[in-house]
Amino acid sequence: MCGIAGRFNFHSRAPVAEPLIAGMCELLAHRGPDGQGIFVEGPIGLGHRRLAILDLSDAGRQPMSNAEGDLCITFNGEIYNFLELRADLERRGHRFRSGTDTEVLLASYRQWGIGSLERLRGMFAFAIWDRTAQTLFIARDRLGKKPLCYWLDDDGLAFASEPKAFLADPGFEPQPDLDAVSHYLSYQYVPNPSSAFKDVRKLPPACYMIVSPGRVRTERYWELRYNPKRQMKEDAACEELLARLTDAVRLRLISDVPLGAFLSGGIDSSAIVALMAAQGGRVKTFSIGFDEEEYNELPYARAIVERYSTDHHEFVVRPDARDIFPKLVWHYNEPFAAPSAIATYYLSELTRRHVTVALNGDAGDENFAGYTRYMPAGGLTRVCEGLPAKARQMAHVLASALPSSNRSDGWVSRGRNWTGRLAMSVQERYACGMMQFPPSLKSNLCTPDFTMATGRDSRDILLDEFRRTDASHRVDMLLHADVNRYLPDALLVKVDIASMAHGLEARSPLLDHEFMEFAATLPADFKLRGSTTKYIFKRAVRPLLPPQLIDRPKKGFSVPLDRWFRGELKEMAYGLLLDRRSIERGYFHAHMITRLLDEHVRYVHDWADQLWNLLMLELWHRTFIDARPHIPSHQPAARATEVARPCA
Repeated sequence: MCGIAGRFNFHSRAPVAEPLIAGMCELLAHRGPDGQGIFVEGPIGLGHRRLAILDLSDAGRQPMSNAEGDLCITFNGEIYNFLELRADLERRGHRFRSGTDTEVLLASYRQWGIGSLERLRGMFAFAIWDRTAQTLFIARDRLGKKPLCYWLDDDGLAFASEPKAFLADPGFEPQPDLDAVSHYLSYQYVPNPSSAFKDVRKLPPACYMIVSPGRVRTERYWELRYNPKRQMKEDAACEELLARLTDAVRLRLISDVPLGAFLSGGIDSSAIVALMAAQGGRVKTFSIGFDEEEYNELPYARAIVERYSTDHHEFVVRPDARDIFPKLVWHYNEPFAAPSAIATYYLSELTRRHVTVALNGDAGDENFAGYTRYMPAGGLTRVCEGLPAKARQMAHVLASALPSSNRSDGWVSRGRNWTGRLAMSVQERYACGMMQFPPSLKSNLCTPDFTMATGRDSRDILLDEFRRTDASHRVDMLLHADVNRYLPDALLVKVDIASMAHGLEARSPLLDHEFMEFAATLPADFKLRGSTTKYIFKRAVRPLLPPQLIDRPKKGFSVPLDRWFRGELKEMAYGLLLDRRSIERGYFHAHMITRLLDEHVRYVHDWADQLWNLLMLELWHRTFIDARPHIPSHQPAARATEVARPCA
């Protein structure tokens, strides 16, 4: 787990300056506090910040070249099946100088080229310079666990684990991408391949890029398929599910540094801890809670602690806005409004004091339909699904004819929302349900100038996922959309940034692509059965967990934002969001901002999520856009540095 960066001047072929790569790496120092490496050779420059996990010796340093000297790599992530790949490659004549998965990845690419991606089981983002072909090969793992963004300018391409690395280049001028800002308002995150920064893009999950003189080509190499369905009895499905998950956990326990697990008290993380304990040794577990009882999950986590006698550590969050907000904005690089990012940041800080690697339960809900939003809604949804197309068109006309209203609790507002939902397809309703600012609220909030400056309707981003899935069942279609959007762009970003801000590696057994392929092809009613979410997963792990964890209602990893905006965050929210500088950006109507704040404070409506969205956007502008950012000087110092190490 590391931070990577680089530049390829494929147009001018001008030499890449070593200080430029060094500067990019310094801005990623939090991702790799154990060392820095730089390779420059003519028009190519590669940089690496190391978090040492496997082979802690100098043999694991990067950028790393192969023995033949024709390839050089900078790599972020872990290849969990590297020992199996290494044995195969040794049978084919390859020889290795280290015990790292990096060297195995390099040899795999030399042996199989692009086809090596199909053999990798893990999380990764890497770039390989092919000296002979004079091409740069960049790839990202199937689910998007490890980030990678790039910036194209007139001279070539720069890439990095985080866009803040581009600030090291004097030619990079941070400007907002208004389309991306519009999508952020809708979804609370900027969906790939967009970035909040103009001209910066994200390499989507399961994609690779080949950069050669005069050409940049991007291709997708993997897709999660939901058909054909497995024909299995429930007992057999439970048995195979546990066997596959046990194997995924076993692979993620390979480490030369201390490791532990996040423990929320939910089913997913509790099952991971149980399977870790079954592998032997006392598991170190880490939990976070709040003073507010309804948000506090610590008692449920303690049930697992007691059952498996874990070495447990807890932290109660009492957020200091002045302390945490600048850190969140800086580390997340672009506006990001998942409130649980606060808790994840604090949890990662606590965990890193004791271990370098932590397993988690991410993706259980996206594999097995764990969210209540996957359930068919009540009478309105059934009415909508039974309407002919012409009736939906008439509902759309009626919704458009109703006047706008400044009152969220008025009959006009309710009428517009009700008739608007009647006019939507199932997919459109799901897309709107995923939005923090659905279309009607967004149109009232945003100024005409901002709306005209933006392009694509945010709903199309999710609708595209519905169009390209092979899933035929409604539940699987929703899972596909979340696996390709909400999971990589929101949940995985949240955990990667929060953990790497503290030099902590997060591993996710439920994101093992082989396990996910198995889960996807299970019948839909194995996942959602009546009102029971995660049906087959709950049945499979029931012998491992206390009954009260299995049967209690799902509770997300949430924070008490509603109370904070009526208390400690109230003054800050009014001050920042109604400040002259904020209003003069021309994005939002001041009266709408005032309405959201006033209605929330007066308990008229809970606008906490929307206010958090707006607050993070404004703080991002002030950090990255209004003036060239001040680079924090609190980055941890590296213990070793390697500079200008050529491939040959």
